[in-house]
Amino acid sequence: MIRRVLMTADAAGGVWNYALELAHGFAERGVETTLVVFGPEPPPAPGIDVRHRSYKLEWMEDPWDDVYRSGDWLLELESEIGPDVIHLNGYAYGDVPFFAPKLVVAHSCVVSWWRAVHGCAAPPAWDEYRRRVTRGLRQADLIVAVSRAMRNELACHDDCAVQVIPNGRDPRRFRCAPKENFIFASGRLWDQAKNIQLLDRIAPSLPWPIYAAGDGGKFSNLAALGGLSGEEIAEWFARAAIYAHPARYEPFGLSVLEAALSGCALVLGDIPSLRENWDGAALFAPPDSPGEFAGRLQVLVESELLRKQFQESARKRAKFFHASKMVNAYLDAYGWLRSQSSATFKSFTNPRYSRSRSESWLNQ
Repeated sequence: MIRRVLMTADAAGGVWNYALELAHGFAERGVETTLVVFGPEPPPAPGIDVRHRSYKLEWMEDPWDDVYRSGDWLLELESEIGPDVIHLNGYAYGDVPFFAPKLVVAHSCVVSWWRAVHGCAAPPAWDEYRRRVTRGLRQADLIVAVSRAMRNELACHDDCAVQVIPNGRDPRRFRCAPKENFIFASGRLWDQAKNIQLLDRIAPSLPWPIYAAGDGGKFSNLAALGGLSGEEIAEWFARAAIYAHPARYEPFGLSVLEAALSGCALVLGDIPSLRENWDGAALFAPPDSPGEFAGRLQVLVESELLRKQFQESARKRAKFFHASKMVNAYLDAYGWLRSQSSATFKSFTNPRYSRSRSESWLNQ
């Protein structure tokens, strides 16, 4: 039986909401989660045991000294907490010598991001990152990807066997208000993968305004709202008639799910992961074709009947990605890991922290 989980996370993107959703779902099933957060300071999370240190994340510039120190801290926390499973939402820590079995989740990676955004392999400056990712995946006891598309990206360059567990959200966190005549977008506006620049380019050709929530980016034609809280973004979702997401790269697309739960009609970049999740429940256009993307939006703007049909289709599809399904799938995966412990893993109960273990990791 799983009673305690030690999970890493960061507050720099959608992983934070994903981790909170799991932690709350686990708590409802009697499982305690300690959420270890690196990078930017996270928002308050009442009821969750959150530990934070501002160590650099593995995809940041020159992060490896911080990654070593944070790995050492994770070993100390394992000794303190005695978890049944280590849940890692990052790759490099897959190589940390934990006593408990470790699961590594593939949310995204720089190598596949670079290929999707730039159309070529990541430059040599990312070779060390590539090496750490590969080593972390090979040392994991179980690998999970958030979509088949992300699993295939890993298979391309890491040759790993991967289980797919789609992300999920609790529908109670979102609502559908009377819809207003505007188009909404959200995400890291500075991220070329989100491709918000396309929306800025086409905004003058559309009769409805486009609003975009998120940090960064400079725009001339759409209305940039800046960084908003989760509750504020949920209110924009509730009111928006259409959600536009012209992504070049999106391993899952948590914001798309949130928009669908809020009753938005969806116009999405035509990429494998978004097709995988929303084919038949959204309109698609190539993310490098402003004219085609504007055309899809124009169709929904002009036809209230079609817009309502796609709003309903998106809400129906979103039910497949219920948080409870995600929570149960992870608990099943944890149970499988523990069931293998007698033959494969070192069993322990609140093990004494081993400095030699830490030094072995730090000196690699």
